[in-house]
Amino acid sequence: MSKLNLPPFTLGETITPEQRQFFNKNGVIVFRNFIHPETVKLFISEVERIEKEWLAEGRDKVNGVPLKFGQDEAGNPMIQRMCFLSQYSTALHEFLQDPRLQAVVDLLQPYEGRIAEIEKDGLILNHYIRTPNSKFSQMGWHTDSPRDIFLGQRIMPMLNVGIHLNPTPYENGGLRVIPGTHKQGIFKMLFRKKYFVDNDPDKHEIGFDMNAGDLSVHDGRLWHRAQQSPFVGEASRRRVMYVPVVTGKYMPKNANSKTPFYHRFISKVNI
Repeated sequence: MSKLNLPPFTLGETITPEQRQFFNKNGVIVFRNFIHPETVKLFISEVERIEKEWLAEGRDKVNGVPLKFGQDEAGNPMIQRMCFLSQYSTALHEFLQDPRLQAVVDLLQPYEGRIAEIEKDGLILNHYIRTPNSKFSQMGWHTDSPRDIFLGQRIMPMLNVGIHLNPTPYENGGLRVIPGTHKQGIFKMLFRKKYFVDNDPDKHEIGFDMNAGDLSVHDGRLWHRAQQSPFVGEASRRRVMYVPVVTGKYMPKNANSKTPFYHRFISKVNI
């Protein structure tokens, strides 16, 4: 278990050969200062506005995908996992049109990829905070690939693109990955770890120092988890938005979409 000293990559409108080589080897890459501090504040404001509206109306799912609830330090209800956020925010929708994000799609070559704004769970927010009543302070080991199996299709290449809204030094927990596991066989992809239940550190895992405004990209076949913060309360807060980049059949969701089976399973796991 160690911290990876990342190259100071920045993302323009094309992926450089060095960036592609790094990603192909490790299955993960981080681009620094992808959005400005003012944009970070705007996105946090938009998320808080949507959360307030959804709590007021008693919403418990969006497009068939359940929301995940918890409580803050004061015992107030909060939504710790939100989905399809760009459908409720012009600013977030416009962000997904950023040409630099289209450059990220290029990492899926030779497959044709697309930003899944209304597929899968759309643009999500994972809001980790460690309090006595929080339901979401960590996430166990998993890959993002088995959902394809639950949907009755073969595993397709995909990316998960993370927009980090809080500074998260390595020591404060956060993203952990086992580099290179995006090239593993199907057996190890399904059985190397106990999905979402196993939170134990792996001797091969690496973590990162993340800054607010950084962009992370990981291959969906990569084993990864979110390490719990050693702190409690505000010092433990981590907000990360993720949007999937997918290949294969176009599968949009709407208000009439059914809840996928894997979400029913995840809701029963204390993560």
